[in-house]
Amino acid sequence: MKGKVGLVIGLAAGYVLGSRAGRERYEQIKTQAEKIWHTDPVQKQVDKAKAFGASAAKVVPGALWDGAKRVTSAASGSGSVQEKAQRAGSAAKSAAKDVANAVDDSLDEAEKAAGESSSGSSGSKSSSSSSSANS
Repeated sequence: MKGKVGLVIGLAAGYVLGSRAGRERYEQIKTQAEKIWHTDPVQKQVDKAKAFGASAAKVVPGALWDGAKRVTSAASGSGSVQEKAQRAGSAAKSAAKDVANAVDDSLDEAEKAAGESSSGSSGSKSSSSSSSANS
């Protein structure tokens, strides 16, 4: 689906940039694009993307930082090089799980936030899809 959307956007941009029809055709295309942009389905997806970005920006960097500190601490402790490497490896695995959990949590929060900002029918749809993804 992402490939199709990218293709359509690329074709539209190429047409607009390469069009010899001039300013009038450009204005027509711009007006149609603005109409589509302001439709409810598009704005619902924009809200979901904003909510995910905001929640991920708050949670994920902290989880990454904590993981990096744990790996560094494990690697700089006492012991042989092999022991340090083993501790760092297991700390890295643990940190990766924590980051994955943080991403999952932020995705859940974004879906909830998007569901609250949209109408009732799509909100119940997003909550049912998130509950099936968690099981």
